[in-house]
Amino acid sequence: MKVGLTGGIGSGKSAVARLLVEHGALVVDADAVAREVVAPGSAGLAQIADRFGDGVLTARGELDRGALGAIVFADEGARRDLEAITHPLIAARTLELFAAAKPGQVLVHDIPLLVELGREGDYDVVIVVDAPVETRLQRLEEHRGMPREVAEARMRSQASDEQRRAVADVWIDNAGDEDALRRRVDDVWRTRMQG
Repeated sequence: MKVGLTGGIGSGKSAVARLLVEHGALVVDADAVAREVVAPGSAGLAQIADRFGDGVLTARGELDRGALGAIVFADEGARRDLEAITHPLIAARTLELFAAAKPGQVLVHDIPLLVELGREGDYDVVIVVDAPVETRLQRLEEHRGMPREVAEARMRSQASDEQRRAVADVWIDNAGDEDALRRRVDDVWRTRMQG
């Protein structure tokens, strides 16, 4: 079974992913894969530097996401060039990680932009994690040190609750405490993933 796991920033998607791992799922984190394929020394980073110049690298030879973002968010062609480099690398690495699953193991793809990318059809089950906006803002401020204005801007750039609800097979409300979340994930595992 292949599960798509998504939710807005600060919703608690990572907590749900950890709980699914405890049940035996293999979780592949799309954000971690995206960072891995452009890590120092990678072919992806070399291709980005070839296309965009050394100005997108830090003094330590790492990707300067701010510098690259300034280029690709201002130029649609540059963004497409970046995607032409990274998307195939991300897709290939994701498939490698999925292939590591044991026979019968539930595969969970933790993919924040599932809805925005129109990927809901790629999964047997789509799980959406949600929490009230104020709760999410508070979590982002407390746990990530993210200023409220930055958190609000990120939320506005993501899919709406209505868009997520439209593709959700399972909606996990994460407004409560960790025990409540664990009970909900246990229930989802029992009813949806133990075929």
